[in-house]
Amino acid sequence: MEKKRRRREEAVVKIQGIMEQREKRRGEDGITAVLDFLLANARLVLGVGGAAVLGIATLAVKRLIDRAGRPPDDEKLDQKGIADGWEELSLVSASPQLLKKGIEGVVIKQLTAASKAQKAEGAKGSGEAEKPKAKIQRIELCVTLQEKLQQYYQNRVALPWQEVSEAKQRALEICTEIQGFLRSKQPDMPLGEMYLGGSLLDDLQVVVADHACLLVPLQVEETLWSLIPGEETILRNPQFWMVRRTNLEYFPRGRSFWDKFIVGGYLSSNTIIDALKKVVMESMNWPSLGSMLECVVRPVMGSHQLKVEIQSQHGQLFIYILPTIKFGETVLTAQPEETESFDNLWYQSFYTSETKKLADLDQADGGIRKRCLKTFKAVCRNCPGLRKLSGCHLTNVILHLSKKEHDWTEAAFADRFQQVIMELIGYLEQGVLPSYFNQTVNLLSDFSEEEIDEIGFTLYCAVSEPDMLIQA
Repeated sequence: MEKKRRRREEAVVKIQGIMEQREKRRGEDGITAVLDFLLANARLVLGVGGAAVLGIATLAVKRLIDRAGRPPDDEKLDQKGIADGWEELSLVSASPQLLKKGIEGVVIKQLTAASKAQKAEGAKGSGEAEKPKAKIQRIELCVTLQEKLQQYYQNRVALPWQEVSEAKQRALEICTEIQGFLRSKQPDMPLGEMYLGGSLLDDLQVVVADHACLLVPLQVEETLWSLIPGEETILRNPQFWMVRRTNLEYFPRGRSFWDKFIVGGYLSSNTIIDALKKVVMESMNWPSLGSMLECVVRPVMGSHQLKVEIQSQHGQLFIYILPTIKFGETVLTAQPEETESFDNLWYQSFYTSETKKLADLDQADGGIRKRCLKTFKAVCRNCPGLRKLSGCHLTNVILHLSKKEHDWTEAAFADRFQQVIMELIGYLEQGVLPSYFNQTVNLLSDFSEEEIDEIGFTLYCAVSEPDMLIQA
C-alpha cells in the first residue's frame, strides 16, 4: 500500500513538472490559470490518486487546447495529434471513481470558455491596452450568480405558505393522536409535554414540506441518573453520551420507572425505542386513524427509527418520534441510526441552539444566513454528490463563517454562497468540521474517505462555476 501511494505521489509530481514546463513556454494565460488551480487543490480534496487522474485529464485537455489554438495550417498537420489527445481523455475517463462523475464535462467546459476568451483577446490586436479580464469576469459572474440564486430560491427553495401550513396541521393532528394513545396505554410512563419540532416548524424546510419530528421528553430523575460525556465513554466520541443509574445503595432498582430499561447499568436508548415501537407503532389502529383524518396513516416498519408515514391529497409526510432527555443545557436524543449497534448511547443534539443562534444573528443585522442555509440545503438535496451533507453540517459552516464575515446583507448573497463552498472544501481537506457549540465534536467523523472525495470533487468543480450547483 505504501509503495502504491508513493507511486501516485511521484505521478502527481511528474504531472506538475510537465505543466510547469509548458507554462514557461506559453506564459500565464486563462487556460493555464484554470488548470493550475484545479491541480493545485486536487490532491487535498480528492486524494493523491484522484489528483493524479485529474492531472492526466487536464494535461490531455491542455494539449488539445494547444493544438486548437494553432494556425489553420498547423492544425491540418496535427490531426493525428488531436486524435491522440482525445484518446488520452478516453483512457483517463476509464477511472471509475472520478471521471465517471463528469470531470470531462466540467474541465472541458471551463477550458473551452478560456480558449475562446484567449482567441478573442488575441484578435483585438497587440496595440489595444490589456484590460483586467479576471476582475471583469469576477464581477460579471457575481452579478449573474446573484440573479440566479434569487431565482433559484424563489422557484425551488422557498415553500408556499399554504403548503407549509397544511403540513403543520397534518403533523399536529397525527401527533395529538399519538400522544393521547401513548398516555392511555402507558399512564405510568413519566413523560413531559410532547411537541412538534424540526425544520418544518422553524421555517428551514426546503423543496417540499415532507417531514417533522414529534419530541417525546423523558422525565428522568436527576437524583437517580447522571450523564456521562462522550469523551469519558469507551468510544471516546464527544457526541455520544451515556446515562448512568446512580445512588443504588440508597435508591435500589425499581425506584425509577426507567430502571426497567437499564442495560449494563446504563439507560438504554435502543430498549426505549423498542418499547415505544411496541406500544405505538404496533398497537395503534392506524386504518381507523387515517379514516378519521381522511388520509392514509401507517407506521414505517423495518426501520431503526420510529417513523410514521402520512399520505393525503396534499402529498406525503413523515413524522419521526424522537425520545429526548434534557439535563440543564444538555439535550440527548435516542437515534439508533446514529448510535448503530450500541444499546446505551445517546446522541447529543445542538439543533435547537444552532437554529436559535442563526435566527438571532440574522435578526441582529438583517442578514441572509437563513436564506443561504436553505439554498444550500436545497442544493444538497437535489445534487447526488452532496446528499451526505445535512442541515447540521451547513448550519455549523455558516455559524463559523459568521465569526469572521460580518456582511450578510442581501447584496452579499452570491459572495457568501461562494464563500460557503470554499469553507466546506477547507473542512473537507482537513477531515474536520467542529461543532459550533462543542469544538471537540467533529461533524465529519462518520464520513468515509470515498464520501469526502465525492463531496469534495463536486464542490471543487463548483469553485470556478458555482451556478452549476443550482442547475442540478
